[in-house]
Amino acid sequence: TSTLSKRKYQCRDCIYAYDPNLGDPSQGIPPGTSFEDLPDDWLCPVCKSTRGDSSLFAINRATKKEVIVSG
Repeated sequence: TSTLSKRKYQCRDCIYAYDPNLGDPSQGIPPGTSFEDLPDDWLCPVCKSTRGDSSLFAINRATKKEVIVSG
């Protein structure tokens, strides 16, 4: 069993983190939409960076700390 959970994508240019459980209501993205399934023209709702300007991070269940997975 993986110790990582609650994967989110953090914008590299600002503090916004895309959470698939919440989606992005500001752009009509429903809850449950994975980051990979966001439209190609999706932009960070805070700073308008592109999808490629995000890093994947997760919460380590053992330490309760965020861990960058890729980016």
